[in-house]
Amino acid sequence: MATKTEKAAPKAAKTTKTAEKAAPAKAAKPAAEKSAGAKPNALQQPLKPSAELGAIVGTSPLPRGEVVSKVWDYIKKNNLQNPQNKREILADDKLKKVFGKDKCTMFEMNKHLAAHLKA
Repeated sequence: MATKTEKAAPKAAKTTKTAEKAAPAKAAKPAAEKSAGAKPNALQQPLKPSAELGAIVGTSPLPRGEVVSKVWDYIKKNNLQNPQNKREILADDKLKKVFGKDKCTMFEMNKHLAAHLKA
């Protein structure tokens, strides 16, 4: 009578052959997509900031994600988060021009930033 390990060994060999067959097909797919010249997504497309936003992040075109990151760096460097509610941003003179008000939440911030970015 065969032991459990003897029965399990042939099954394990079969699964590795199946995995080997599936792996090359998956690996070939992304290479084909890259060679097709896929367009960068919206977060990677460089956008020109307005003069008001340019005072904070610079005037050269930047991807949207980098703009948000630089605005957060500015907020943290200048200690503009509400100490009681860290989700709220207390705008200084530069940020008031971008936000249009004295304070806004971090969720509203992207809406205000989008108004100051052009393709």
